[in-house]
Amino acid sequence: MENSKKGELPIQSNAKLSKTQSSSIEVEITEMSRVPYASAVGSIMYAMTCTRPDVSFALSIVSRYQGNPGKAHWIAVKNILKYLRRTKEWFLVLGGSDDLKVRGYSDASFQTDRDNYCSQSGWVFTLNGGAMTWKSSKQETVADSTCKLEYIASSEASKEEIWLKNFIGDLGVVPAIEDPMEIFCDNEGAVALTKEPKDHGRS
Repeated sequence: MENSKKGELPIQSNAKLSKTQSSSIEVEITEMSRVPYASAVGSIMYAMTCTRPDVSFALSIVSRYQGNPGKAHWIAVKNILKYLRRTKEWFLVLGGSDDLKVRGYSDASFQTDRDNYCSQSGWVFTLNGGAMTWKSSKQETVADSTCKLEYIASSEASKEEIWLKNFIGDLGVVPAIEDPMEIFCDNEGAVALTKEPKDHGRS
């Protein structure tokens, strides 16, 4: 992997992974059984959990195929490892802002799962400008509009917000934690729903 030109991004923009790419014939199954797929995914998960939110989305995708990975899935895993190797000097910066305040950011991508058409949620919370908690995961329900999937992502982020308020509040180190916490979302329809829940054409 040292001389590979890949790994510019955690996952290639043209990577369209699905269960149809899983090993289906005996030769492929035997070959892939020798590949340390689950071990590699576990190693990436360790890095992601501790310091690398930038691989959260890619890890969420490749971890779905641990039961029966195919060659395309293994290529995607190796790409994440190459990316981590290329960016091994990167690290989280804490204290990037003078404002000691917790802020949340949520986002979603439409129907990224090619097997059941579920979308992907993602959120990150920062304190003093530095990322402190994050997640990227497949949504459990199928959303048929961007408004819906963004609203679901914001709802999932709000659950983390409640936990953070209780946890940080007990520590007593962030006075502003008692104030309403901001969660930023880039979908006007989803924002409108959070302010005034109602049924309309896009919800």
